[in-house]
Amino acid sequence: VQLQAYGGGLVQAGGSLRLSCAVSGSTFMFNGMGWFRQAPGKEREFVAAISWRGGTTNYAESMKDRFTISRGDNAKNTVYLEMNSLKREDTALYYCATSRKGWGTSVRYDYAYWGQGTQVTVSS
Repeated sequence: VQLQAYGGGLVQAGGSLRLSCAVSGSTFMFNGMGWFRQAPGKEREFVAAISWRGGTTNYAESMKDRFTISRGDNAKNTVYLEMNSLKREDTALYYCATSRKGWGTSVRYDYAYWGQGTQVTVSS
């Protein structure tokens, strides 16, 4: 099983980025998926999660009005994270992961497989 996250980069504060994550090697269309991030010197923290159907989402409080998680219509093994109004404190390595459940949670240990991360850097 491999998760490939991409779409990160350098963006100015107030800008937007769209991250993508593709799962290969197995079928996880019935699993929830999530995004986490980790800034240097900090713990990995929850960003957003989505159920396998895509109908249920949940977000970290500080991101819910700026970030949107979604899944591909035909490719449920793909998940996206649309990030708007980016702030310097959003700078981190962003990871996607597959949940062991049919829905996404904010609990790191509910996730079985992780991607390698994609770097997001927000400049002032």
